[in-house]
Amino acid sequence: MSILPFWAWILFYVLVFIMLIADLKMFGKKGEHEVSIKEALKMTCVWIGVSLVFCAGIYFLYPVDAHEKAMEFLAGYLIEKSLSMDNLFVFLMLFSFFGIDRKYQHEVLFWGIFGALVLRSIFIFAGAAMVEQFEWVLGLFGLFLLYTGGKMFTHSDEQQGDPSQNVIVKLFKKFFPVTDKMRGDKFFIAERKGWKARRVATPLFITLLVIETTDVAFAVDSIPAVFSVSRDPFIVLTSNIFAILGLRALYFALAAVAKYFTYLKYGLGIILIFVGIKMLLAMNEYINLIASWVGFDLNMPHIEIPTIWSLVFIFGTLLLSMGLSYVVTKSSTRK
Repeated sequence: MSILPFWAWILFYVLVFIMLIADLKMFGKKGEHEVSIKEALKMTCVWIGVSLVFCAGIYFLYPVDAHEKAMEFLAGYLIEKSLSMDNLFVFLMLFSFFGIDRKYQHEVLFWGIFGALVLRSIFIFAGAAMVEQFEWVLGLFGLFLLYTGGKMFTHSDEQQGDPSQNVIVKLFKKFFPVTDKMRGDKFFIAERKGWKARRVATPLFITLLVIETTDVAFAVDSIPAVFSVSRDPFIVLTSNIFAILGLRALYFALAAVAKYFTYLKYGLGIILIFVGIKMLLAMNEYINLIASWVGFDLNMPHIEIPTIWSLVFIFGTLLLSMGLSYVVTKSSTRK
């Protein structure tokens, strides 16, 4: 577990709360405000800058192995940020499916990110406790990352199911009435039937519900991936949270240029496979034990890939896949 005192965790969450409020006040004001690309790019740069300042704080203030911890934070942040970009394209599809106007999307994204912060905090604390008690779980994480990385090469966007058939949505509709009419930026409205009034959910809330459940599925990939570069729960948590804090701004920045990211998912697949292999290479003790149970003398050595190498590989793969996407898309549009 982390060596940091309890007050450091409380201070971090207070900082996150302040940043969320600042984001709500400064970016995408409440009401029918359509976020411009220029505004989105500006806030994306601000969020990246804030994350780098926090990384510098780790470098100068972390009580042990400060340089290594700062590198771990950067690697975790980059992994989570890159995987979140794939998440954002799913959000784009969901907004299109439910017919949510651009001027109302920032409200859904704000509360979606708030819910993601709560859920991911729970997942990370549970995952850290599990890893501390049962280290071999990291091997299962590694195998799962190999599987999900491989799926990136076979899964197509056309395979997306009907979002309205989401299990959570269907369960919600059994207990709460839903209208198919939008009411501005309202999640719930009062609907009258004769002299009776009832509270009903709007498509905006149903979209939020689908986004929250979608983020849970993405967290299953991204959180084990961050554990591949750090086992310190504070580093895993902060890198994860800082990466998703700027998602709202990043969404509006990417939405306009989504067509230029054709090969991004293949880059993400390579990154997931890489971190899965990295995790398994450090599990040689358990792999050798399993091999001995089935009659093989494997004698696999312990291989620890330095964090800086991981950082270079992840960043390079991300840049290459995005650059290739841009070049291919540009050349195809000229024809």
